[in-house]
Amino acid sequence: MTTAIKVDHVSKSFQFWSERPSSVKEILVNLTHGKFKIGKTEKFFALKNISFEIPKGQFVGLMGRNGAGKSTLFKLISGIYQPTEGSITVSEQIAPLIELGAGFHPDLSGYENIFLNAAILGFGKARTDEALPAILAFAELGDKIHMPVKNYSSGMLVRLGFSIATHLTAPILLIDEVLAVGDQSFQKKCLEKIHSLHKEGRTILLITHDPGSIAKHCQRCLVIDNQQLVFDGAPAEGAAWYSAHV
Repeated sequence: MTTAIKVDHVSKSFQFWSERPSSVKEILVNLTHGKFKIGKTEKFFALKNISFEIPKGQFVGLMGRNGAGKSTLFKLISGIYQPTEGSITVSEQIAPLIELGAGFHPDLSGYENIFLNAAILGFGKARTDEALPAILAFAELGDKIHMPVKNYSSGMLVRLGFSIATHLTAPILLIDEVLAVGDQSFQKKCLEKIHSLHKEGRTILLITHDPGSIAKHCQRCLVIDNQQLVFDGAPAEGAAWYSAHV
């Protein structure tokens, strides 16, 4: 079976200031006293030694408490971040829906941002023109599609972002828990679309905090806790583990 995503012993760390002068004046005072250090940094690991493979066409649910490293993992897979250790191999084009408004220019209209976001995802104008009617119909924004997106609600941003990501035929779809922002009828519509894409053979990785959704919709469950992969297996078992431990 062809592997769509391979995460091989991946760790991701970030540097942050633990001690930092509050002003230029403080830096100058320190220098006059022979103190040349302008601050101290420490390393924080967002993910530690994560490994798994997702075969092409699998629908995988990813769970974990806030701060566990789920969104960091998505950004690593989509290429926004680079691993500190280990490697990630992605066999096909990805359409990520990770953060509200990501890839959108606030001063451009929703309509203009369709073409901007599609270009960021690697699709040309001809392919975007072809998908445009379906994108507009699914988003259900009406005349508001011509408003600047800086005036959009979070629900409107989700509608547009999800519609773009799912109508441009990328083989791999990454969906963060941004869908929780939309109303229930739109969430249902999104899940129906996700299932339709899965039936077409797309690989789907979905972040959710809802164990019921994992058990009901996914073929496989991954759980991250304390920056490590602690469960990889059947959806119902993963949902039960999450409910019991988190």
